[in-house]
Amino acid sequence: MNQHSQLAHQVINEVQKAVIGKKDCIEKIMMAILSSGHILLEDIPGVGKTTMALAFSKALHLKEKRLTFTPDVLPADLTGFAMYRKETNKFYYQPGALMCNLFLGDEINRTSPKTQSALLEVMEEGQVSVDGVTHALPKPFIVIATQNPAGSAGTQLLPQSQLDRFTICLSLGYPDMEEEIAILKGRIASNPLETLEPVLEASQLLALQEECSHIFIHDRIYHYICSLVQATRNHPMVELGISPRGTLALTHMAQAGAYLAGRSYVIPKDIQTIFPDVCLHRICLNSKARISHVNSRSILEDILKNPPVPSVRRRDKGE
Repeated sequence: MNQHSQLAHQVINEVQKAVIGKKDCIEKIMMAILSSGHILLEDIPGVGKTTMALAFSKALHLKEKRLTFTPDVLPADLTGFAMYRKETNKFYYQPGALMCNLFLGDEINRTSPKTQSALLEVMEEGQVSVDGVTHALPKPFIVIATQNPAGSAGTQLLPQSQLDRFTICLSLGYPDMEEEIAILKGRIASNPLETLEPVLEASQLLALQEECSHIFIHDRIYHYICSLVQATRNHPMVELGISPRGTLALTHMAQAGAYLAGRSYVIPKDIQTIFPDVCLHRICLNSKARISHVNSRSILEDILKNPPVPSVRRRDKGE
């Protein structure tokens, strides 16, 4: 494990001081950050979605901005706008909330489709256009968004094309008894978020992302990834399978998993670990699945059992 990958683990350890009992979710969010991806946290109110996002913003010493989405938030609040100054008789660009390294979007599914679209277009392109002028976003650029489950008061579904732009979608779930007791004890005297220390600078995170992108992937692993993706497209109960963008996300996340594990190559376990989290929000089931009361997670678990798992020998590892 090199110095940079140790920094990634330091970020994970720092976030764990504020978020109790969610190590698996914390590691997967860190993997998404290493793969230059965006994260969607979906769960009921009060289970720690916002705390998780804020903990990462503290541990990553990046320029960050936070916006709670409401029906009256406008696209210009995100992208910025051109402001006329009478003194100079010129228009000047006033940056919006997205002009940062780490954007925390709270309750993204409570705002209008037009505002959602503005955010998700920027996530894909890495730039904003205002009055015909393009402004590049600073690098790295990461979005951590939260949303309440569909059906909650005041929410509306994100279109599938927009969900596809998130690398992973995670659900935190309720804490168990011991974790909840630890949460209560930790918040009696102070807020744990206030004790977190920054671990990574922007330049260091860019170096981590660059190293992560060079993790070796054998042709048999590429074939395994594509076999899983093809299985989602051909499944009799799936109406909409994984897109090529989803395939790329799965590959980059597997590289990040190998990097966190201290390896210079990807193994099948790296793919199996993150396959449901990368794919769950991307597939749409057909009426046959709904009638049979089959959910997306069970289908993905079934798909993982079918393709033969490739073996990676030492001489295949690119070392």
